Amino acid sequence: MRDLIKNKYFSYLGALICVMLWGTAFPLIKLGYSELKIEESDAASKLLFAGERFVLAGVLVFIAGLIIYRKPPLVKKKDLAPVALLGIVQTTLQYLFAYIGVGFTTAVNTSIITGTVSIISVLLAAVFFRNDKLSLLKVSGCILGLAGVVSVNLFDFSLSSVTFFGDIIVLLSAFSGAFGNIITKKISENKNPTAVTALQLFIGGLILLIIGFVFGGTTVFNFNSLVILIWLSVVSSVSFLLWTALLKYHPVSRITIFTMLVPVFGTLWSFILLGEDIMRAENLISLLLISLGIVLVNLKGSKNED
Repeated sequence: MRDLIKNKYFSYLGALICVMLWGTAFPLIKLGYSELKIEESDAASKLLFAGERFVLAGVLVFIAGLIIYRKPPLVKKKDLAPVALLGIVQTTLQYLFAYIGVGFTTAVNTSIITGTVSIISVLLAAVFFRNDKLSLLKVSGCILGLAGVVSVNLFDFSLSSVTFFGDIIVLLSAFSGAFGNIITKKISENKNPTAVTALQLFIGGLILLIIGFVFGGTTVFNFNSLVILIWLSVVSSVSFLLWTALLKYHPVSRITIFTMLVPVFGTLWSFILLGEDIMRAENLISLLLISLGIVLVNLKGSKNED
């Protein structure tokens, strides 16, 4: 399995699987809010729901590791602090800022700003990792990818003062996600990705759960909402486990550029699950630009990257 994950071409497929799974979260979270009767302004209940999702995801990864390795997938005592930091940055802060920010800005602005995660990750990777240097192709690919994200939302983008605060908070979410990718790469070396993923999801989710509960969040589950929660947890467990493994063996820029496709898959899944209209020219243009950007970033890196 390790040889497969280390394969350069499988890394493309693996990253594509991750963003495709993450794309399902967009419509399913909407459905979950509807089933749980969570109002748009009820940030506490949203955080509680997110915390329940990630805690369960961490448990699922732990159980999977227990079955696969026939022993508990645990990190060493000296690794507890770094993994906890990863959970706080990549799970708690990223989603905390996201849920707060979307309450003060538009969904369109959120989509565009979130699309900068991959660009920030590529820039940070050039600072922290010698074998992941910037190149003209990488910069061009990032610009094209961002143009793809912007193009699908251009006519609805807002620069009003009302949304400025929310935009800044969402940008903090993007930075948290990008730094999470860097921390994952840094700490995953010589560690079991299953143990790292299980613990970071559980810790990050537990903090979100506590914050949501303290601020008065509530979730009363019925059958449908429970199924949605379980599926979202499965999506998180599978995608984050695979993502951690990919970042362990491959350059950050090669993997993270695929996150620009998350809104595209979110749109596609919204059509499949919610029946939303996606038959617009800008959706096709967006997909083409982002795909071309991904190709450019991965077309030819330094010899040390492979």
